[in-house]
Amino acid sequence: MKIKLYLTSLLFTTLLFSQSEDSKMIKNIYDASLLNGKSYEWLNHLSNQIGGRLSGSYNAEKAVKYTKEQLEQLGLDRVWLQPVMVPKWVRGAKEYAYVETAPGKSTMMPICALGGSVATPTGGLKAELIEVQSFDELDALGTSKIAGKIVFYNRPMQAELISTFNAYGGCVEQRYKGAEKAIAYGAVGVIVRSLNLRLDDFPHTGSMTYGEIPVSNRIPAAAISTNAAELLSGMLQLDPKIKFYFSQHCKQLKDVQSYNVIGEITGSAYPNKVMVVGGHLDSWDLGDGAHDDGAGVVQSMEVLRLLKQTGYKPKHTVRVVLFMNEENGLRGGKKYAKVAAEKSENHVFALESDSGGFTPRGFSFDCSDENFEKVVSWKSLFKPYLIHYFEKGGSGADVGPLKGDNVLCGLRPDSQRYFDHHHAANDTFEHVNKRELELGAATMTSLMYLFDKYGVIQNSKIKK
Repeated sequence: MKIKLYLTSLLFTTLLFSQSEDSKMIKNIYDASLLNGKSYEWLNHLSNQIGGRLSGSYNAEKAVKYTKEQLEQLGLDRVWLQPVMVPKWVRGAKEYAYVETAPGKSTMMPICALGGSVATPTGGLKAELIEVQSFDELDALGTSKIAGKIVFYNRPMQAELISTFNAYGGCVEQRYKGAEKAIAYGAVGVIVRSLNLRLDDFPHTGSMTYGEIPVSNRIPAAAISTNAAELLSGMLQLDPKIKFYFSQHCKQLKDVQSYNVIGEITGSAYPNKVMVVGGHLDSWDLGDGAHDDGAGVVQSMEVLRLLKQTGYKPKHTVRVVLFMNEENGLRGGKKYAKVAAEKSENHVFALESDSGGFTPRGFSFDCSDENFEKVVSWKSLFKPYLIHYFEKGGSGADVGPLKGDNVLCGLRPDSQRYFDHHHAANDTFEHVNKRELELGAATMTSLMYLFDKYGVIQNSKIKK
């Protein structure tokens, strides 16, 4: 009995010592990020010296060069570029649109072409509109009521949903597949309400698809601001015969070569087991991509810098990957996973930041129940930093292709303002708060530290 009590006491003391040690390390990480962080400085350069980084663009090329140079300056064990072919879509001259309520009487409308759209005919496109809020409604109307018209998708994000990402997921199909669906009924163009919970005058772009429809049969697709969508809907109720005009000059060019930017610290004990942290280096072109996903890029770079600054020597190989082409193809994430599989690399953990640079709330995990129980046991370590959200869920688009017998997770910042800026001209540096960005970087580094120290459970065994 005495021996049993002694062993129990010893285990309890060991756990308390370990937790105290972890608390000190995590405090060192937060102190280093908040007092001597580099993430905000890096983001300033990406946003204000380079700007929007559309895949295949000159700015994307500049971003590759800049981030590679910064990683090299950190003194990592290895920094390299991973070639990847990416689509090159160009917007061309600024879009122009108006509603014609009578000959010579018009009202301007803020629009932007959706990524991947074709241009309007030379001189623009003018036609009557048909407003719908779902594909079922589109199907019910049929060719007789749609042919020759512009389909106006006006389903708003559901404001009653607390998770703004769920609200986004509930209506993103109209942007992504709206043109493909409308073509089947003879539509000549598509206008889509911007995916934004706020009423404002910023049109929000984003990717779209034509499926297998030949280029010659494709129709132009554009997003319209939420304020303009509300106005347009009201005008249609008063007069269904009003006409909408828009002109855009976008073009799809041949694929070009770009790169994923990669840097790593070699593991001291398990160099062949890789833990990844990353974000996507490309962005849309309307703003400077500060939240989506400049913030995730610099936070991921900062994870490796903070580990070095605090003197922590990772047991596993810790690798930062700045993925190219998440926005309109996911080519970077797919290429990274393909090369990893070809090399038989053992990835045991991957963390992505692609939800903006707002105040961190926690993480969502795509992992086994055993690994999730391990994470939950660390919640008290994060409590002093007001990190409380630890839930099972999605991880991120770029680390998704790595899914296997490992842990994938995504940083979850407060999302209530994220879609005010998502894919719009106001996704700019001044809308990122320095302290919030640095808190996110420290939170990510702390999770990386804990998983590196305690390992990942694979096949019911802890593999360190």
